[in-house]
Amino acid sequence: MLYGFSQVILQGALVTLELALSSVVLAVLIGLAGAGAKLSSNRPLALVFEGYTTLIRGVPDLVLMLLIFYGLQIALNSVTDALGMAQFDIDPMIAGIITLGFIYGAYFTETFRGAYLAVPKGHIEAATAFGFSGGQTFRRILFPAMMRYALPGIGNNWQVILKATALVSLLGLEDVVKATQLAGKSTWQPFYFAIRLRPDLSGVYHRF
Repeated sequence: MLYGFSQVILQGALVTLELALSSVVLAVLIGLAGAGAKLSSNRPLALVFEGYTTLIRGVPDLVLMLLIFYGLQIALNSVTDALGMAQFDIDPMIAGIITLGFIYGAYFTETFRGAYLAVPKGHIEAATAFGFSGGQTFRRILFPAMMRYALPGIGNNWQVILKATALVSLLGLEDVVKATQLAGKSTWQPFYFAIRLRPDLSGVYHRF
């Protein structure tokens, strides 16, 4: 029994899932680009992403989220003021996707970099012996093998991102945490809804 709040909590759960999936897609794209940059022979580019991964992984997620959200909004509104345009507020969902994707892109960068380095050198030598070009070697040999090694890290990062979506409620997004909090305040039974929320989210972890 959820005291009539089942629809609100279900909607919040769907918002949380949408946020997590979108953030993972963005984080994977950033991670692939970052891994390629750190493994490239372009030293300045590699140093930029080395600093990115070191800084992001060394600062708490909540601090980064607030800095990115409010810092980005202040920067954009400064530009609009300079251009004589009206100020605007960033949508909490878009802000959540950008911040989570940017933060966990650093973790995916290291996941993919480690997976690439784990591919045996013999794979590349065999591809060269068969006359594969560099692009063919990457598409047919390296990338599939790299993704196989990256699967455990991808699964771990997915679970961490799913849990980190709770922080986005601080930006105003009405996710499952926000919906549960409102239900608890309305019924004066916060612990009941907190206990109900835990198995629901655990089920999501096991399904994904």
